[in-house]
Amino acid sequence: MSLIVAVVGPTATGKSDLALALAEHLSGEVVNADALQFYRGMDIGTAKLSVAERRGIVHHQLDVLDPDQDASVAAYQETARADIAAIEARGHRPIVVGGSGLYLRALLDRIEFPGTDPEVRAALEERAEREGTRALYTELLAADPAAASSIGPRNTRRIVRALEVIALTGRPYSANLPGHDYHRPAVQIGLDCDRAELDRRIALRVDRMWAAGLVEEVRGLLDGGGIGRTASRAVGYAEVLAALRGEITEQEARAQVQAGTRRLARKQMGWFGRDPRVHWLDALDPALVDRALALVAAADAGTLGPATEDPTPRRSLGS
Repeated sequence: MSLIVAVVGPTATGKSDLALALAEHLSGEVVNADALQFYRGMDIGTAKLSVAERRGIVHHQLDVLDPDQDASVAAYQETARADIAAIEARGHRPIVVGGSGLYLRALLDRIEFPGTDPEVRAALEERAEREGTRALYTELLAADPAAASSIGPRNTRRIVRALEVIALTGRPYSANLPGHDYHRPAVQIGLDCDRAELDRRIALRVDRMWAAGLVEEVRGLLDGGGIGRTASRAVGYAEVLAALRGEITEQEARAQVQAGTRRLARKQMGWFGRDPRVHWLDALDPALVDRALALVAAADAGTLGPATEDPTPRRSLGS
């Protein structure tokens, strides 16, 4: 059983490139942990690597859902762990990469998921439509302040899920959230980046998405069967959908995608920054790959110290 290597951090820091380099050096296969890259046809807006860009490295958990389906953390945990077992059976190293924090925690940590009740969930979803997300968030805030603080007031799907779990178990939803306890040996390598440089990268990424045909991609998804609730609320897709409905101009959509991506990066930094096990590296370091490989080698040898002892200076995106 080999140690799992996970590359984490905010969007646009170069996680995919580092994961590819590590897979090449470590005879690895990549397991995606970006929830939006699960979706077939959602390629441009998620910055999904094309087959050619994967350089012959086998990738898992890409293009496993149709855009009208909702992703499930519990289902991901089961299938992604099965992928890791199969990778190891082939004598290869699992390299996990992505910025969807809850999915990464589900894969790496000891966490069990309560069951679901379609009737309870449907009733909560109907209330969200009728009363608004804020009303359900206020209810969650009263029942489980820790969960409400973690989820935030805008994530309707997770608010509904939290209230569903509370209704089914009689316990706070936060009681089911994972601690910092790997279910098997792993090392997390986080990519940090100077705020101004990250904002520049995000602007360039959005420019490339528009040039590559993001608007046409979204229009094709609508014509091909529609976009589900999860996918339609994603940064990049929500704004283009609003433009296609005539609610905003395409120029306004483009600006909103940039702003939304910057907010997403700050949120991701907050999530991963709270995990004391992440070993942070500077995304701009010319020796990035060598430093990452050194971390993996030390972890393999059992000589890797706590993440707080990592000598690489960390720059906060919030500074």
